[in-house]
Amino acid sequence: MIEWLLRQRLVRFTAVGGTATLVQFLLLALLVERLSVNPVLASAASFAISAGCNYWLNYRFTFASRASHWRTLPKFMLVALIGLGINTASFALLLLTFHYLIAQCLATLITLISNFTLHQYWIYREKS
Repeated sequence: MIEWLLRQRLVRFTAVGGTATLVQFLLLALLVERLSVNPVLASAASFAISAGCNYWLNYRFTFASRASHWRTLPKFMLVALIGLGINTASFALLLLTFHYLIAQCLATLITLISNFTLHQYWIYREKS
């Protein structure tokens, strides 16, 4: 039962992450292609903006949390800052070799496992 629940949550987490990532990529492309923003700054800004979408969907859909936003939001913000650091650092390094969209794809994959683990076991976990 626990294994099934984790699998379901991982599927939902991935769907929510995909939605937030789509928002991030659209903002990234808009900032880089239309507004000529530096790709690393555009990546960081689009990551930060998509984090709000990510929080709300994970709170409601993935984890169906009943925990207080006062308890979950500060934790999420810390995890988002960690994710922002991982995303920005890996993106900047990957940008040395790859086109910015490929670099962003790879940077996004790098952050997935740590983000899921922190969401599952820390942010949305209800007290026993």
